[in-house]
This record gives sequence, C-alpha cells and structure tokens, in this order.
Amino acid sequence: MTDLAAFAREKGVKYFMISYTDLFGAQRAKLVPASAIADMQVDGAGFAGFATHLDLTPAHPDMLAVPDAPSVIQLPWKKDVAWVASNCVMAGGDALDQAPRNVLAKLIAEAAEMGLEVKTGVEPEFFLLTPDGLQISDPADTAAKPCYDQQAVMRRYDVIAEICDYMLELGWEPYQNDHEDANGQFEMNWKYDEAMATADKHSFFKFMVKSVAEKHGLRATFMPKPIMGLTGNGCHAHISVWEKATGKNAFSDPTKELSLSDSGRHFLGGIMKHASALAVITNPTINSYKRINAPRTISGATWAPNTVTWTGNNRTHMVRVPGPGRFELRLPDGAVNPYLLQAVIIAAGLSGLRSKADPGPRYDIDMYAEGHKIEGAPKLPLNLLDAIRAYDADDELKSIMGTEFSTGYLKLKMQEWNSFVNHFSHWERDNTLDI
Repeated sequence: MTDLAAFAREKGVKYFMISYTDLFGAQRAKLVPASAIADMQVDGAGFAGFATHLDLTPAHPDMLAVPDAPSVIQLPWKKDVAWVASNCVMAGGDALDQAPRNVLAKLIAEAAEMGLEVKTGVEPEFFLLTPDGLQISDPADTAAKPCYDQQAVMRRYDVIAEICDYMLELGWEPYQNDHEDANGQFEMNWKYDEAMATADKHSFFKFMVKSVAEKHGLRATFMPKPIMGLTGNGCHAHISVWEKATGKNAFSDPTKELSLSDSGRHFLGGIMKHASALAVITNPTINSYKRINAPRTISGATWAPNTVTWTGNNRTHMVRVPGPGRFELRLPDGAVNPYLLQAVIIAAGLSGLRSKADPGPRYDIDMYAEGHKIEGAPKLPLNLLDAIRAYDADDELKSIMGTEFSTGYLKLKMQEWNSFVNHFSHWERDNTLDI
C-alpha cells in the first residue's frame, strides 16, 4: 500500500486532489495539504453527497472519499499537486454502493470469483474549441474529410504533444495520436490495462486534456455531439478477458470463427442481449442521441451505430472483432462515466457467460448503406427517455449492476429528462409561433 505522506515527501508534493466521480461522470475533488494527507488516507475527505450527482439528501450524514493510494498520480504539468482516485463511504464506514468506482470494484470481484480478469482499452475523442465553446479553435481546419489531416494535427502540436509527453512520463505507453473525422477533433490512444486501471486513467485523461487545453487558451470537450453536422465524440472500448490462473486470453481460440472462443462469444452475447439497456450508461446524456441517431455528417459517415449488430473488421456495426482475442464496442460516447463504462461491460458480459448467451448472426454488410436489409435486429434507443425505459425494463442488468446504483441512477436520469422537456426552446418558437 502506498503511503501518501511518504509519496509527498519523496516527490515534493504540496497538495493532493482527493477525487471521486459522481453518477453523471462529473469529477469532484478536495484539495488537501500534504501535511493532512496521512489522516485523510485513513478517514477520507468529507463531502456533502447531495451537493453532487448522487442519490442522497441534505439529511444524509457526510460522505467520505477515501483515497485509493496506488492510483496516485503526480500532475505532470503541476508537480506540487497529486491526484488520487477515491472510494466513497458513508460516515460510519459503510460503502456507498451507488458510487461508480464502488460499482466497478464489485463487478471486478465477481469476475475474479469466476477466475477471470477483464482488460480494456478506451479511445476517447475530443474537440479543441474556442474558450466560449462555440466554435472550433483552428479556423484553418475546414477540410470536408479532415480525418488524419497532417497539417491540422501539427497546428495543434503543442497541445497534443504535451499531453502525449505526460502519458509517456506516466508510463501509460501511448502509441498514436491523430486528428479525427470531425474538424477540430482529436483522439489519443494508450495501452490497454485491467478494468479499474483503465477507468482511473480514463478519468485522469479527461482532467488532463481539459487542463492542458486551458493552459493553451483553448477549451476541450468530450461532449458527444458538440458541433451540428460533424462527427461526434465516441469512446470506443476494446475488450478482452483473461484467465487469472494461467494468464491465458480466454477470448482467443484460433479454431473458431474470427478466432473468438466460445467464452468470447458468450461474453459478446451478453453485450448484444443487454445493448439497448446499457445505452443509458454508455450514452448517458440528452446530447448522446444526437450522435448515435445522427444523419450523415459532412465527412460522409457518423462512425456511430444505431442498430444492435456485430461483425468482423467492419466499423459500421455496434461491435466489431478486429483481431483475435478481443472485440471493440463502438457504442459509448465521450460523455460516458469512465467507471460505469467498465462496470456495465463486465455486468453484461458476465450475464452472457453465465447464460451461455448467443450473440446472434454476424453481418458483414455496410450498415450505413445497407442496414435496411437486416430484419429483426434491435434498434438502439432514439433518445434518453427510451434508454431510461430500456434499462428499467432489464431486471437482470439492474440487479447485476446493483439495486442501490440502479435505483439512484434511474431516478437522477429521469430528473434530467424532465428538466430537458420542461425547457422552452428556440425550436418551439420557430416552428409553432405562427400556427
């Protein structure tokens, strides 16, 4: 176990950010002087949980965020500060079961009981905008097909290289950075890891990208669809499962179709079975459904699914199997909660393993051009309300994710939907004023 006080002395850290992520993916933190971190490491930092997106009331006792010391990261751009992920407990010591990191920890433990370890990599996409968030920061980034644009990525070299340098320094093994399919959009990739480590890195990555962008006078956003007509921000997840006893990839079997083992097919079957329900977690905002149900973008494709189908190495489906021993879930978007993303993947996959779920037929057609030819494949939710209802109807997934979590999450998401429909929009005035 890492001694955070010793870490501070060794690294010259003056302050710790004791951080947790709430149900809506917002990152919350207290800035704690190093002189107080020894007590905080034992007792946790106190928060009023009701003040964040958690299903708590003002009458609840304090919520305590207890640092998970091995997750500590010294900020590469501000060396006197260190960030540390934390686990949420209520005053009295009971774990807060609805807290996203706790949900993930429980499911990792369930997989371990089955002798399995889930490893994932994520591909978070983001835009670099002007500080007001209203337009792309690079006025020269106007190509109709901007993906991999050499000049555009070099015009933002200072930002992208700085972030990549920090990932190299942190030992994340980043391996490629590119300009993505929308003007002003970028993606950065680092090596896969076990699910909790990936979630912690994903959470820190979002914080780091926003911080570095601000340092350069820009604004970074992971919003699913920040610019009308352009490709949205995805967060594709690459998934594999490994046998803890042998270290063998449980998804890999060269004798099977696409070298995907029976266990891999069953895990995939769980993802397919629960896809419509898990969308409320992988695509958690009102804006998310502007991405997965979007019309064709300026570049010619949305790169987002709207139907529950799987394939080989074909990016037009919800799941693709790009190589032996793993598959890619293309449903999640940039707003996804890093911890709940990993949790719902494991929950759906374990469901599939337990029931030996069949993923259904594999399709290799271009879904964007010929998707209408497939009959019977479920459609993904059209909006957040449909997604809420789909999750609420999936009793198995709700149970695996945890009753306290599911109840609280659905309650807060329904409040969000009601807030949205109560909002009076310009569209309503423009389209009904003269009726």
